[in-house]
Order: sequence, then C-alpha cells, then structure tokens
Amino acid sequence: MPLIKTSFPDLMIFEPKIWEDSRGYFYESYNRNDFKVAGIDINFVQDNQASSTYGVIRGLHYQLDPFAQTKLIRVLSGSIMDVAVDIRKGSPTYGKAYSIELSSDNKKQLLVPKGFAHGYSVISETAEVFYKCDEFYNKESEAGIAYDDPSLNIDWQVPLDKRIISEKDKIHPGLYECKNNFRYVD
Repeated sequence: MPLIKTSFPDLMIFEPKIWEDSRGYFYESYNRNDFKVAGIDINFVQDNQASSTYGVIRGLHYQLDPFAQTKLIRVLSGSIMDVAVDIRKGSPTYGKAYSIELSSDNKKQLLVPKGFAHGYSVISETAEVFYKCDEFYNKESEAGIAYDDPSLNIDWQVPLDKRIISEKDKIHPGLYECKNNFRYVD
C-alpha cells in the first residue's frame, strides 16, 4: 500500500507506484479501494486546481466543523513546499507544522485530514497544484492562521523579499488567536 504514516496522527503521504518506460509513465493518482484497504474511507466531492508563480505562499487555510475538509494534495507541474499544521486540541502534535516537498517529479501526495490548517509555497518558477476535498467549500466556515506565526517556525523556502501573499492571508490571526473548534480523538 502506498500510504505512509507521518509522525503526526492521521497525516499521511501517498506515494503511488509508477510504471515508466520509453513512452513515459503511468500511475493511479487515486484509487478509493486502496484507501479503504488502509482504513481510510473518504468520499471526495470537490476538486480544486491552482496555478502560481515562484514565491507565492497560500495559506494557512481550513474550514471549521461541520464543514471541515480532508484534502489530498498533489502537484501537476513544478514544486511546492506543502505545510500542514495540527490544530486539533489535545493532539500530541497540536500546534506543530509538518512540511514536505511535493512536485511533479516525485509525484508524492499529502493527505491532510480535518483539523489541520493547510498551505504551501511555490519553490519552482511556476506550479500547478491539484487537490481533492471531501466537503464542499463553505465561505462562512473558512478560517486561517498567519503563515508567518513565529510559534510555528515554518520554513517556506522563499526569501522574505520574494514572498507573494494575498491581502487576505496577510491578516490571519496567530495559532493561539484563531477560530478553532477541533478536538483530537484518539
């Protein structure tokens, strides 16, 4: 099974098997049965895609319960530094950030469960990011955490003078001031 557990409860890396030959490559980017065998039964209902240039930082975003989303993130072209922050109160990794490089070359995907804030920075010239969600977007439940919250100590791998951040993402509160209705259940 190509699902790899991280040190964060429920946060997983999906590393698909890739068949390559002189013609190119083939792989299954998602197979619901494989996830079910691993004990993950998710009904994805929405796909999103974003294109960005070097230095763009998107995040850290999430939706509050009951509209919280599990996301499966992958990169179609380029490279990103993908970040998930555990905001489930009572979790052994509460308030900690997990980072992984996702790229069109390594074809890894990150499964970000409900109760995590998510964001990424573009570390290649451009990047196209695609992600599946198990809940529909709900504007009234959207929330965020400051991408530069010092308590998270996230290395976005983009120099300060090259960062491109939306006005909306510049005003998110820090981790300890953010809206949060998540609890960790062991």
